[in-house]
Amino acid sequence: MSDIASHLLRIEIGDNPAERLDKALAALVPEEAALSRSRLAKLIAEGAVTKDGAAVTDIKAKVAAGEIYEITLAAPRAVETAAQDIPLSVLWEDDDLIVIDKPAGLVVHPAPGSEDGTLVNALLHHFGGRLSGIGGEARPGIVHRIDKETSGLLVVAKSDRAHHGLAHQFEKHTVHRHYSALVYGLPSAADPRLRGIRGVNFEAGNILKITSQLARHPTDRQRQAVLFTGGRHAVTRARVVESFAGVAALVDCWLETGRTHQIRVHMAHVGHGLVGDPTYGGKRKLPARLIGAEAATAVAAFPRQALHAATLGFTHPVTGEELSFTSPLPADLTALIETLRQASATP
Repeated sequence: MSDIASHLLRIEIGDNPAERLDKALAALVPEEAALSRSRLAKLIAEGAVTKDGAAVTDIKAKVAAGEIYEITLAAPRAVETAAQDIPLSVLWEDDDLIVIDKPAGLVVHPAPGSEDGTLVNALLHHFGGRLSGIGGEARPGIVHRIDKETSGLLVVAKSDRAHHGLAHQFEKHTVHRHYSALVYGLPSAADPRLRGIRGVNFEAGNILKITSQLARHPTDRQRQAVLFTGGRHAVTRARVVESFAGVAALVDCWLETGRTHQIRVHMAHVGHGLVGDPTYGGKRKLPARLIGAEAATAVAAFPRQALHAATLGFTHPVTGEELSFTSPLPADLTALIETLRQASATP
């Protein structure tokens, strides 16, 4: 259960906020807090949101830059999610946190269609009942997520003090995360097309920087959309590690922010969608005349988005120790890259 009966979430209003309190808070609360706008509205009505110690109960109250609001979140509820003995690849574990190397295909949270067999089910069994409580439920402290078909590193809080500290680091963008992605085409500063795309610029060392807002797609709630007003600020950087005949590339991507599907939607926005991505990759195929039929077929058949959370670095929220973890590319992605590499080397 939770280490404490309740906790406070402190939100400082930035420049140019939304006029209404509920909208302003919804835009600023960390995604990891799992506070929807409807839940925020309920918390406001219940008097759980205060400014200068006084409750603010009007969701339409005007806000101003520099104001500080505190949201009181109640003690966590016990969850009905079943503990399941699912093997985990554990890279680090102590009393406060655990670092997992997640395989592709493992869902992080239970959801309709994936009620069990998830990372949360596995962690409930692994933890044996000692759980963090942020988000209103006694469950493993998931402070960030990677998609079901993305492989790689995740840190999970085991105590409330660790959950608070990790959530703060993610909110302040001080966590270092690098992803390996296999994309169509070759992102290059020499490509004039890229320089003409809104939100794109290049930094020294041929580093592609993509800056936009991200929000749910207006007609497809399973997708994210690139915006330039509203939504949540998102910044992705990418550097080419290896080119495969100019028709595909292994790219090192790193996040200044961490939004849902951020790398996938940003790379698609600039015309370099991820191989195997059914949501954003489109139906693009590699030209067999340039890369060979075997490699083109292997890319077309790859069953998931070619994305791997390769490195993760953060400050231990309790001890202050600097921690850094690396996960090698999984076998399926390694094999695909080797196929492309051999095809590129063939005269």
